This record gives sequence, structure tokens and C-alpha cells, in this order.
Amino acid sequence: MTHSKTHAQPHVTLVGAGPGDPELLTLKAVKAIAAATVLLVDDLVSDAIVTYASPSARIIHVGKRGGCQSTPQAFIEKLMLQEALGGENVVRLKGGDPFIFGRGGEEVEHLRAQGVKVTVINGITAGLAGVTSLGVPLTHRAHAHGVLFITGHAKQDATDAVDWAALSHTAAQAKLTLVIYMGMRGAAQLQAALLHGLDPHTPVAVIQHVSLPTQRHVVCTLNDLHHTVVRDQMASPSVIVVGDVLQGLLHIEQNNQRLVAAG
Repeated sequence: MTHSKTHAQPHVTLVGAGPGDPELLTLKAVKAIAAATVLLVDDLVSDAIVTYASPSARIIHVGKRGGCQSTPQAFIEKLMLQEALGGENVVRLKGGDPFIFGRGGEEVEHLRAQGVKVTVINGITAGLAGVTSLGVPLTHRAHAHGVLFITGHAKQDATDAVDWAALSHTAAQAKLTLVIYMGMRGAAQLQAALLHGLDPHTPVAVIQHVSLPTQRHVVCTLNDLHHTVVRDQMASPSVIVVGDVLQGLLHIEQNNQRLVAAG
């Protein structure tokens, strides 16, 4: 099936591909991917999702992964603009949700400033999919009055870095679940800072390769976070979830460890 260049006004669609499992795509996302004539695909988007593209579509991989060599953001924005102005039906396929640490906001601003129409299609973010896969909610009337999604990797030239120590006090007082993206390289520093305000026994889960067949996780206390990450060789891409919503899961993990130790 061949798709035509249908938009009179230059147009780009930012599509959230979710955490990786193609069954977590929205119907709207699948339709947009299938209709695209050009797809710019992030590194974390699984091959199974790209198969929804038309055989006639041109697929351009523009890798973006923390800690690895990445395609410069300015180049990606220039490429999107160039293809849209050329009349292509452009889809920017992004892991998770375009507006949750996906730099979607920057891309929308750039494209609209150049007169390009932008549509955004949400995707399930890894922080939500990860805890759901463990049977844990992000909010709970008894344990968490809210949830905070936050990045552990700020811009290199940022002068307004997160004050994690202050945030830890806020999280404790307001009973917030913390969902930390791109925090694995700084896990030791995060642990030390969060211990300023959070109880050392606060449960933590680290979930790697969310929703993929290779997904794995560890559950521990905040006081043991760095030790556990090193011991179990947890690595990116992972999300770190901190909060009392994980209490039940932590108790199960601790009981299992006691049974193993008892032999």
C-alpha cells in the first residue's frame, strides 16, 4: 500500500511508542505510524513497533539514549522540518510519551516557529508501565497522595539542578511517589541525597527494559539502593521508583530472601 503526501500545510506527528511492548500502543498511534511516509525513529523504540509502518515508508533511525553517542537534537529538528516542507507525512516515533522527558516540547516549539503544524499522540510512559507490571499503583489513598516524574539527568550546562535533598523532605511530607528517569549513573548520589528527608527503609524498585521480554527488576530499601544496583548489575534503560506504594512488594521480597537464607 502506497501512502501519498496528504498535508497541504507542512505537518509532523509526534507519536509516543510507549515503553516497548507493541501491545501497549494506542490505536491512534498505530494509525499514525501506518500512514507515515517518513518515520524518524528513536533508539529505544522496539523493532516490533516499527513493523506497523508501511512497506513504502522511509525509516530513519535517529538514536537518542542517555550515556551513549546520540544523534544531535538540532539535526533531528532540521531533518523533521526538511521532510515536512518537502510534503512528506512525517512521524517522529519516540519511546514512552513525547511530553515526558522525550524532548517533545522542544520539537513542537521549533516546528511551530517554522510554520509547521504539529500533532502529538500520547504513549504510555515507562514509569507507569513499569510499576503496573509489578502490580503496584503509583498513588494509593493510604500510601501516596501524588506522584512526581523527575529526571536524574539534567542538561549538562544546567544551573538549576534538582535539589534532591530538599525534594526528599517534600516527598516525605506530601507522601509522594518518586519516579526517576535516567538516574542509574547517579544512583549513589541520589541515594545519599534522598536519605536527607526520606526514611532509610523507604521501599525502592529499579525496573530495567520495561515491558520488553528482557524486563527485570529489583526491590530494596533506599538505604540499600546503590549496593543492590551494583550487586544485581542493573543498568540503563531503567526507572527508579521510590515510595511507600512499594511496601507490600518489599515485604514479599524480604520474606523470599529469608526463605532462601533458611535453605
